[in-house]
Amino acid sequence: MAGAIIENMSTKKLCIVGGILLVFQIIAFLVGGLIAPGPTAAVSYMSVKCVDVRKNHHKTKWLMPWGANQCDKIRDIEEAIPREIEANDIVFSVHIPLPHMEMSPWFQFMLFILQLDIAFKLNNQIRENAEVSMDVSLAYRDDTFAEWTEMAHERVPRKLKCTFTSPKTSEHEGRYYECDVLPFMEIGSVAHKYYLLNIRLPVNEKKKINVGIGEIKDIRLVGIHQNGGFTKVWFAMKTFLTPSIFIIMVWYWRRITMMSRPPVLLEKVIFALGISMTFINIPVEWFSIGFDWTWMLLFGDIRQGIFYAMLLSFWIIFCGEHMMDQHERNHIAGYWKQVGPIAVGSFCLFIFDMCERGVQLTNPFYSIWTTDVGTELAMAFIIVAGICLCLYFLFLCFMVFQVFRNINGKQSSLPAMSKVRRLHYEGLIFRFKFLMLITLACAAMTVIFFIVSQVTEGHWKWGGVTVQVNSAFFTGIYGMWNLYVFALMFLYAPSHKNYGDDQSNGDLGVHSGEELQLTTTITHVDAPTEIYKLTRKEAQE
Repeated sequence: MAGAIIENMSTKKLCIVGGILLVFQIIAFLVGGLIAPGPTAAVSYMSVKCVDVRKNHHKTKWLMPWGANQCDKIRDIEEAIPREIEANDIVFSVHIPLPHMEMSPWFQFMLFILQLDIAFKLNNQIRENAEVSMDVSLAYRDDTFAEWTEMAHERVPRKLKCTFTSPKTSEHEGRYYECDVLPFMEIGSVAHKYYLLNIRLPVNEKKKINVGIGEIKDIRLVGIHQNGGFTKVWFAMKTFLTPSIFIIMVWYWRRITMMSRPPVLLEKVIFALGISMTFINIPVEWFSIGFDWTWMLLFGDIRQGIFYAMLLSFWIIFCGEHMMDQHERNHIAGYWKQVGPIAVGSFCLFIFDMCERGVQLTNPFYSIWTTDVGTELAMAFIIVAGICLCLYFLFLCFMVFQVFRNINGKQSSLPAMSKVRRLHYEGLIFRFKFLMLITLACAAMTVIFFIVSQVTEGHWKWGGVTVQVNSAFFTGIYGMWNLYVFALMFLYAPSHKNYGDDQSNGDLGVHSGEELQLTTTITHVDAPTEIYKLTRKEAQE
């Protein structure tokens, strides 16, 4: 009888394969922890208050905070009063990056959050549900002597969420509110060396624009971008892993097509999982170094979503194909109850991502969380996706329980078998349980390392060695799922080894009853795998 490689491989060879995969797994963690820097870097920017008393602001001139053509500046808002400078004439200017530095395409993206320094004044307090309206212009250039080119110009509303911990009396005037940070801007590529932000806070009392927002003293920004060193390590990993997974995928499908029977559902799903892993591995990010592709973040989210949806579907089908009755197996329609929540949850997250990063392709200052309707819509999508995820795991846990119960039930028939046959099937059961435990370990490792990366400072120091925990998480988990898919396609490929072809049932001491009890009557070389046949329930049960 023929089966998958995992069924015909000796325990020694299986341990050798496992050891090799474990070595590569350790290397994946070490690459991120010891070679790569931290995945991201955060840079703080303090805006400079420029004065612009011209009409038709921003149409003829950009205001630079420093340099040869720097603007006319004021140190604080109090200085504007004796100079009779109105609020509409003040421009908060921020140059990205800091002086004597350059941005690089290796940074991949820019994410900015905004912090407002708002002073308490008795006659100018922050009203309930106050909203600040900013007129923001973004420009870029690649040479310090070149003219600025406008990249975006938008009205950016943000709701203020501020508290004042001291009593609201005249003695506490001048103290600052404690305000939540606000999402400000996200750009999916860093194609230029220099960027310039000009931020206005236009006041219109008739239209109630920027009225009741307190006295804004300063605007601070924190810019987050991917480290160039980490990007290079990440690209190198993707470049190495792409041909590895692609080659094993071609080898796996070639073995299946050599069979005289058509592929079964489980084999198709494993192949689809390999395709999704290859899709996420293809290092198209190399093109972002030379092209201004702002959609790369959205494209990356879609690729990850496809892979994880395929992975979750594989787990359900893998369990189901080892549990269901013969007439229910090998048909994707039999899993609509389990796969349905995956499809609905993935679709909700896709719509949410399109509403956020999809819109940011044309408006980098947009955020779905800035309006009440947008927040409710986003929360609805996330809640529905969360419910679907919970339903999925309930289904999965139930199916895993059913599979193990089915296997344990079949084990009661093993003592009546001959020693050789019993050892053979005990090996099959062990290998199946082993794969299930490895799957659980991979999922647990992902969750554990994610939690560790969130609660630690980002790096550990052991003597003179610094380990970048966050980088190790990214490279290690990414390598782990590649190795998982690689192992699946290798171990579940059809084996050319035919168990018992050279021996009769009589030679093995196997009675026809025990053969029918644990397997189907099909013993053709191209039959489904032994585990497939071993763990299913007979239709009459």
